[in-house]
Amino acid sequence: MHDESVFMKWMRLEIGRMNDGIVAERKALARLLHEETPSSTTNAGGAYAFDRGVLRVLGESLPDDLHRRLRLPIFFYFDATVPGSCFLADEAAVQALQCLGEISHMRRLQNGRLWVARPIAYAIAQKYPTAVQIVMR
Repeated sequence: MHDESVFMKWMRLEIGRMNDGIVAERKALARLLHEETPSSTTNAGGAYAFDRGVLRVLGESLPDDLHRRLRLPIFFYFDATVPGSCFLADEAAVQALQCLGEISHMRRLQNGRLWVARPIAYAIAQKYPTAVQIVMR
């Protein structure tokens, strides 16, 4: 075994730990809006509570068709091979963020991904707490 393979195994283990808090079952916005206590379960089996105020803002700001198609939380994926950027891999999430004015309507998925600068992803996550998660890859 050489040092690089040991390092990569350790990194996969650590990334797995960081992703323990990621939601395992993403739910449609429409469903979450009707739940008395909007929540889901994390990869580690814990409870993940959604902010009702954020859900209300999304519900009021997005068209009805996105209420059914948008699964929350929105995932931004960090890829260690692309420093400074992360990507969305969900067309409904892209459309929702466009409707909210967070990303340009000129942007489109390419090869199933829409790349965004990390500071933009962080700003979106701060603006819509619990409705956005950062996933390490």
